[in-house]
Amino acid sequence: MEEVELTLGASGDLPAHVINILSRLCLLTRPSDINPTIIDEEVVLAIRDFQQSRGLSVNGIVNSVTLRALEEARWKLGDRSLFLQVSPLMRGDDVATLQGRLTEMGFDCGRVDGVYGLRTENAVREFQKSVGVSVDGRCGAATITALMRLTRTVSGGAPVILRESAVQKNRGPSLANKIIVLDPSCGGSDLGITGRGCTESEIVYDIAQRLEGRLLALGVSVFLTRGLTNAPSEMERISFANETKADLILSFHADTYSNEKAHGISTYYYGSGAHGIHSVVGERFASLVQREICARTDLQNCRTHAKTWDLLRLTKSPTVRIDVGYLSNPGDASRLTRPDFRDVIAEAVVIAIQRLYLSSQDDAKTGTLKIADLRKAGLRG
Repeated sequence: MEEVELTLGASGDLPAHVINILSRLCLLTRPSDINPTIIDEEVVLAIRDFQQSRGLSVNGIVNSVTLRALEEARWKLGDRSLFLQVSPLMRGDDVATLQGRLTEMGFDCGRVDGVYGLRTENAVREFQKSVGVSVDGRCGAATITALMRLTRTVSGGAPVILRESAVQKNRGPSLANKIIVLDPSCGGSDLGITGRGCTESEIVYDIAQRLEGRLLALGVSVFLTRGLTNAPSEMERISFANETKADLILSFHADTYSNEKAHGISTYYYGSGAHGIHSVVGERFASLVQREICARTDLQNCRTHAKTWDLLRLTKSPTVRIDVGYLSNPGDASRLTRPDFRDVIAEAVVIAIQRLYLSSQDDAKTGTLKIADLRKAGLRG
């Protein structure tokens, strides 16, 4: 999808299409005397409401990400036949509804992400076998009818959550032999956010390297999505992370804001209120990272947040994005330029990773564990 940016005052066929979708989603009611092709303040508010409900960045601007989400939102299960097609894969709320329905009945679609991939096709085939309809991996009228007639068969919690938690538990408490992907943002000629003597690409790469060294010393297999001189696209980073079959994926960023008073650290994990799903491991890890860093530094706690950004949504493993501070804030920028401060952040993240895999009885209070303690314990698992 080409880059777009529709803001207040934009007019034409594409704004009219956006307004039509917002109206169909009952987010916008347009009287007949209002021009249906212009993005006015009422439309901007509807766009913000939609972005909020979908876990997107809330700015009232229709960019490529928001436009794609709007296109996905207009599909309801039964509107079209669903099948595995050559890129681009089919996406939509109808796919997410199908995945959720199959998951509730015990068929493994993986993450409910609204993307009709190979795993979803295989789940459809298994379902079709079980109900005696034609096994072709296509979700057409007969398959949808069978889906609607059957009830949920899995009990004891949301199946996708049970499955994700079981995988984490089965991996054991030891960090040795875990696979972790570190994704420092920007890179190469893309410096990211700059200002106050700071460059986002350098800061997050330095944090990733400090973290890499500590994890390697504990027996972890570590992969970085980039080096000093290259800047992979987001989809290249996602593909690389998925190919590693990682246990965890950590993406490091910095933030900025027009008001220099904005400051603090925040973490993000995959979660969709529209699809009623979230990564339970991602949510717990984001919380652990947030708490450990805030306990060891004086960075403001800007909390954890569920988002549907592609990096969180399309990665197969639990993924957390860490925004380490605002480079537009003098205090945050000053802290992040200090090597000793970046050391503290790296240590806090290592401790958060270990705490993720410890059982509740073996866990320690926030801010009390140190890497030296992990080495003494041996973490022989």
